[in-house]
Amino acid sequence: MLDLIRHDDILELRLARPPVNALDAGLIRALREAIEAAPRDGARGIILSGRSGLFSGGLDVPSLLQLDRPGMAQVWRDLFGTCAALARSPIPSVAAITGHSPAGGAVLSIFCDYRVMARGTYRIGLNEVQVGLVVPEPIQRGLRRLVGAFRAERLMVAGAMVDSEEALRIGFVDELVDVDHVTARAQLWLKELLVLPPRSMSETRRIARADLADGFAGIESFNVDEYVDGWFGEESQRVLRELVAKLRAKAG
Repeated sequence: MLDLIRHDDILELRLARPPVNALDAGLIRALREAIEAAPRDGARGIILSGRSGLFSGGLDVPSLLQLDRPGMAQVWRDLFGTCAALARSPIPSVAAITGHSPAGGAVLSIFCDYRVMARGTYRIGLNEVQVGLVVPEPIQRGLRRLVGAFRAERLMVAGAMVDSEEALRIGFVDELVDVDHVTARAQLWLKELLVLPPRSMSETRRIARADLADGFAGIESFNVDEYVDGWFGEESQRVLRELVAKLRAKAG
């Protein structure tokens, strides 16, 4: 589900949930726990990675549709908690976007310090609207920080997915490399950062990312009821179940 790979003082968290690294309740919780534990376990940097050609297919809609309201509320708490853990982490993180990255995969990358994406026909975006979901405010804030308020609005309202070259042009990602070198390049970026004087780098980073971290101030008291209500709303349930039916028909 989640492979933890040490590269000296860098911890790689590799999504390993075939076939598409979809984020179910267990994987979201495992990510949150691993990100929170990394500094305590001596890591000085984190890499989030996936398999070649696919970073993450986003939320595992078929499995999440089986959850009741308390179960879905916990998923939202853990998802917000994972984003908060990245935003507030005392150590830097890099998203090694090894391929397609819709919805939840894109969300994870937004809260990292740096994003290296595979060059080619791979696409990334917050396409929640297309599947009947609302993009939560803290996640909207994260995308606005990267691409600007108006561009973020246009992308999110349309649920648009952009290819890697466009993602680089608008600032959604920081760098493109060949798909087989994404994780290696993420390691190199972190290593170059970690040779800087540690206190100066860390404190400057903390100040620079304060706006991102502030988006999750008081996360423990976040009211997830509105997101649970939205998930179980008539429109969302209809669109999500239609999506699942299409996926099953395609697989069949």
